[in-house]
Amino acid sequence: MTEQQNAYAAAGVSIEAADKAIELMKVWVDKARRPEMIGGLGGFAGLFDASALTRYERPLLATSTDGVGTKVAIAQAMDVHDTIGFDLVGMVVDDLVVCGAEPLFMTDYIATGRVVPERIAAIVKGIAEACVVAGCALIGGETAEHPGLLDPDEYDVAGATTGVVEADKLLGPARVRPGDAVIAMEASGLHSNGYSLVRHVLLNTAKWELDRDVPELGRTLGEELLEPTRIYAKACLELADRTRTHAMAHVTGGGLAANLERVMPAELSATLERATWTPQPVFDLVRRVGSVPQADLEATLNCGVGMVSLTDPEDVDTAIEVLATHGIRAWVAGEVRADEAGDGGGGRVTLTGQHPGW
Repeated sequence: MTEQQNAYAAAGVSIEAADKAIELMKVWVDKARRPEMIGGLGGFAGLFDASALTRYERPLLATSTDGVGTKVAIAQAMDVHDTIGFDLVGMVVDDLVVCGAEPLFMTDYIATGRVVPERIAAIVKGIAEACVVAGCALIGGETAEHPGLLDPDEYDVAGATTGVVEADKLLGPARVRPGDAVIAMEASGLHSNGYSLVRHVLLNTAKWELDRDVPELGRTLGEELLEPTRIYAKACLELADRTRTHAMAHVTGGGLAANLERVMPAELSATLERATWTPQPVFDLVRRVGSVPQADLEATLNCGVGMVSLTDPEDVDTAIEVLATHGIRAWVAGEVRADEAGDGGGGRVTLTGQHPGW
C-alpha cells in the first residue's frame, strides 16, 4: 500500500495533501448548513431531507450550474483565493433565483494542478460564506488533482445548486405585462463576467500591474478586479414575496439587454434609460483605456447593473424599500411596453441616452 501511495505521489497526486485540505475546510463547511442537511463532509453523496418539500402544493425543482471564468487568473496571480468561491455561489444561486426558486443546497468542483491544502480551504471558505449569505447548504463537493493537465498553481472551479419554487409562483415571461417597471439593482463591480476583455485591455494591452494604485478606483487594480460578486438571492426572494414582480434577469455574460431579453415575451419590449445610473468607475476605465465601443462594452460587462426585475408599477416603492433593507441600491431604469407598431421589435430591449459623465 505504501509503495502504491508513493508511486501516485511520484505521478503528481498527493493523497495526504487532499486529506489535509478536507480537514482544513471542515470548519467552513459546517457553517453552511441547513436543518434539512443529513450527515456531514466525507460521504460519497450529499443528502438533503426532501420531506421539507411537503409544505409545497406543487414543488418545482430548479437547478443551475456555472463557473467564474477567467477571473480565477486574477486570484492566482494575486495569490488571494478566499473570494473566488464567493463569486462561484453568486453565479449559480442568482441564476436560480430569477424564476422565484429558493436555493436549497449546492455542490462544488475544484480542479487543480497540485493540491495545496491551505489554498483549497480558502476557496471552500469563500463558497461556504457565500452559501450562508444565499441561505443554502453546502452539502458536498470534489477536489481533483490534475498534474500534467494543469500547472501546479492553476485551478478552476465550478458549482451547481438546486432549489424549489411553488408552481403557481414561478416567475418568467408569461407573467410580464405592459407597463411593468424595469427595476435595476446595483452591481458590486464587474462580478464574474467579461474578464477576458478586462484582462486583454488592462493587463495585456495597457500593461498595467495588478498592484497599481488607480486613483479613480480608490484602491489597487487587483483589489478592484477581485471584488466579489454580489449575491441577490435572499433580496430577490423577499421581493417576489412582497411585490407583484413578474420576472427577473441575472445580468451575466452578454450584458444587460441580452439577459433581460431572455425573460421578455415576444409581444412586448422594454426601453431602458442610461441616464438613470452611473456605472462604477471600473467600467469607464475599461472603456477609456481600451477605447472599447460602448456597444461592445454593454454586450460583455454588466455596466453596473447585476440584476433586474420586472415589477408592477404600483409596487415600485415597496420593491426599492425591500432591496434597500438588504443593502442593495435600486432604481427604475425603464418600462415594458407593447409592440404596438408591429415592427418586429417585440421581445427586444433597447438602451437609450447616455450615462452621466460618459
